[in-house]
Amino acid sequence: MVEEQTGEGLIRYAPGRVRDAILQVMTLTSEPLSIKQIEERVCRVIGPTPTSSVRSYLRLNTPDLFVREERGVYRVAREYGGVQREITQIPEWEKPVVFGGARLVHADCFDWLETQEDNSITAVVTDPPYGLQEYTPEQQRKLRNRKGGVWRIPPAFDGHTRSPLPRFTTLTVSQIEQLRTFFFVWARLLLPKLVPGANVVVASNPLLSFIVSGALAEAGLERRGEIIRLVMTMRGGDRPKAAHKEFQAVSVMPRSMWEPWVVFRKPIEGRVQDNLRKWKTGGFRRPSPERPFGDVIPSSPTRQNERDLAPHPSLKPQAFLRALVRGVLPLGEGVVLDPFAGAGSTLAAAEAIGYQSIGIEKDVHYFDIARGAIPKLAAFQPNGKA
Repeated sequence: MVEEQTGEGLIRYAPGRVRDAILQVMTLTSEPLSIKQIEERVCRVIGPTPTSSVRSYLRLNTPDLFVREERGVYRVAREYGGVQREITQIPEWEKPVVFGGARLVHADCFDWLETQEDNSITAVVTDPPYGLQEYTPEQQRKLRNRKGGVWRIPPAFDGHTRSPLPRFTTLTVSQIEQLRTFFFVWARLLLPKLVPGANVVVASNPLLSFIVSGALAEAGLERRGEIIRLVMTMRGGDRPKAAHKEFQAVSVMPRSMWEPWVVFRKPIEGRVQDNLRKWKTGGFRRPSPERPFGDVIPSSPTRQNERDLAPHPSLKPQAFLRALVRGVLPLGEGVVLDPFAGAGSTLAAAEAIGYQSIGIEKDVHYFDIARGAIPKLAAFQPNGKA
C-alpha cells in the first residue's frame, strides 16, 4: 500500500493502481495527452491523485509503457504487457455537420467529452463498438474487403447478401478485460456531463451485457434494467463445426431471438418529480397517456432498403430506434447524445421525432456515410415492424 499526504488528506492506493489508471485512460484516446489531461482523467477513474504520482509513474514507465512525444506530452507505447496495440492518430478532424436539430461531430468521444460542460447532456442512446477489436483499423479493412477476420461474413442466401456479424466468442480474456475498462473509463468521463436523472441506454448482447453492466455500475451510474429488442438474428443455433452431420440434433448455443439494451441513469436529485421539474428527466416518456413505456420492443433485422441508405454493419432499424429514442426524454425536452454514432441512425431517429441530438464518430469512413445518411434515414418511412 502506497500513502501520500496531500491537501485533501492522506491518500492510500495499491501499488500500480496509478499506473494502471494511466494506461486505462491513455489507451482510449486518439491523441497524445498532456500531464494535466492525464491527471484529470485519472482522477475521474480512481479519485484524487497527486500530480507528483502521475509524473512519477509516467517517468518510471517510459519508454516501457509510455512514449514521451514532447515535454509534458505522452502517449501509450505501441506494445505493453505482451499485447500489440494499434495506435490510431487522426491528423485532422472534419468540421461538424448540422442537419436540423442534429449535430454530427468527427472526433474521439473520450477526447470530446473532456471539452463539454457539466450537466449538459439529457440522455444517451448508443450502439457502441462491441468487442472493440472489430473496429480497429485492421479489422475494418478486413470487413470492407470481405476478408473476415473477427467479422463473420455469411454467405449469400436467396440472392441476397447477408450482413456481417462480429464473432464475440473469439474474444480473449485480455480483450474482455479491455472491454470492461473501455466502458468503465467512458462512463466515468460521461457521468459529470449528464444531468441528474439522465437515461443512458446502451446496446449489448447476451454474451457481454454483464461485462458492460458491471463497468457502468462501478463507474457510478444507476442500473435501471434492460430494454429487450425482440428480434431474430443469425447468432447461435449452429451445429458443431466440422461435425454437423454427426450431431444433427445439437445447437452449440441457443439461437438468439432477442437483443438486450442495458438501461442506466445518473442518480436523481431528490424525488423524481423534483428532478423532472429541474432537469426535465428522471423517467421515460409514455407512448400514450394510457400506456407506460415498456421494456420489450418488437423488432426485426434491418431491411435492405434501409441498409442501402446507410451501409453500416451494425445498423439498427428506424422504427425500433424511434420508439426507443422517443422514450428517453420523458418531457420531450433536452439533448440526446450518441457518442458512437456510426452511420447516424440514432441522430436520424431523434430528428424524425423532433428532438435535439449530438453524434460523435471517430472513423472518417462512417462519418462520411452518416453525413449523407442522416437526412435520408430521418425521412425514411418504416413499413410494418422495426
